[in-house]
Amino acid sequence: MNTFNRFKKFMASIGPAFFLVGYTIGTGSVVSMASAGSRYGFSLLWALALSCIFSFILLEAFGKYSVVTQEGALYAYKTHFKSIGPPLAIITLIGLVLVEIMALIGIMGVISDLIHEWTFILFDGKGWNPLWIAVGIIILIYILLFIGEYSFIEKIMTIFVSIMGLSFILTMFMVLPDDPTAIAQGLIPTLLKDANAPMILAAAVGTTLTAPTFVVRSVLMKEKSWTTDQLKEQKRDALTASLLMFVISGSIMACAAGTLYVMNKPVEEVITMVTLLEPLLGRFAISVFIMGILGAGLSSILPIVMLAPLLIGDYTNKPINYKGPLFRILTLIGLLFGIIVPILGVRPIFAMLLSQLFQVFILPILIIAIACLLNRKDLMGKHKAGIGLNIGLLLTLIFSLIISYQSIVGLKTSFNLLF
Repeated sequence: MNTFNRFKKFMASIGPAFFLVGYTIGTGSVVSMASAGSRYGFSLLWALALSCIFSFILLEAFGKYSVVTQEGALYAYKTHFKSIGPPLAIITLIGLVLVEIMALIGIMGVISDLIHEWTFILFDGKGWNPLWIAVGIIILIYILLFIGEYSFIEKIMTIFVSIMGLSFILTMFMVLPDDPTAIAQGLIPTLLKDANAPMILAAAVGTTLTAPTFVVRSVLMKEKSWTTDQLKEQKRDALTASLLMFVISGSIMACAAGTLYVMNKPVEEVITMVTLLEPLLGRFAISVFIMGILGAGLSSILPIVMLAPLLIGDYTNKPINYKGPLFRILTLIGLLFGIIVPILGVRPIFAMLLSQLFQVFILPILIIAIACLLNRKDLMGKHKAGIGLNIGLLLTLIFSLIISYQSIVGLKTSFNLLF
């Protein structure tokens, strides 16, 4: 087998990792990491590292369960938790869909505003209409969904994530500080005394350690038809996803830390960051950075609108028909939510805050549920969770509860500012 074919086979083996990275790192992640970097430099890099470590534990947990049992998370809840199983599965399904609809509304609003601002810069004050931008994105995404099976969509996600990652990493190298010890110091846990620190910390972690990502993980393992023969590949794929999340999110934080933090100009929204960076970096560099944001947004929209049919297929334990009426109708309905912000002209950050608020209460429940399933010998057999995985899940649960508390405090502050 020549080098190209080996590389092609390797990329195919980590396709789910690219899907999940694209799904997880969206415009909300860009806002959170940019806000953290612009306010505190690299001081919250340790929190990002921890969230990626705990993400790996949950990706491994949900992936391992599905590979061994050939069941998705929702079907497992419905089947194996007796009387509480069906309502738990349905509540989880509805909750995750609501969370992602709120996220989609915010993402589409951010992307529409961003492209409007970009074209305003490129064409000297003649920016494209945000509503027509949103409609164009909806048509593009729906065409991709209309013509593709999962393997095709996985390839598209790999392209989007590659554009996103390369753009942010390239921009990061343009603005890295001369003293590399600042990055190393950021990996040392530090409690910041600033009043906004809990909110920024919760946002930085919450956009990486996201509940829908792990449920979707179990669905993707079913889609790949991996068995216990691929347990090592499953773990490698989970590790790849976690590392990519850290590198890409860290590069966004570094972009803000190397520019806006030095200038003492904290940001809360992507548009503000682009406006501030354009005079500093120039048109080429800011265009590269914007390409990364667009890659983040598009790579999130595609799987978000697939979420409802994916979860319904998981709940019913039936194969997903990507060319069937249910898939096409639900994805179209999901995409249409994306024009709410451009039509109404509301701030997309509001929808993102609602998304984070709902998610706060879901993740701890998912961790407890998957831990129970992994420790059942009748389901897992010799692959039952060992001491290491159980300790990891316990630490992840504790960490998620701490972040949930920080999220509630931060969101309360944000809502007070909004109203």
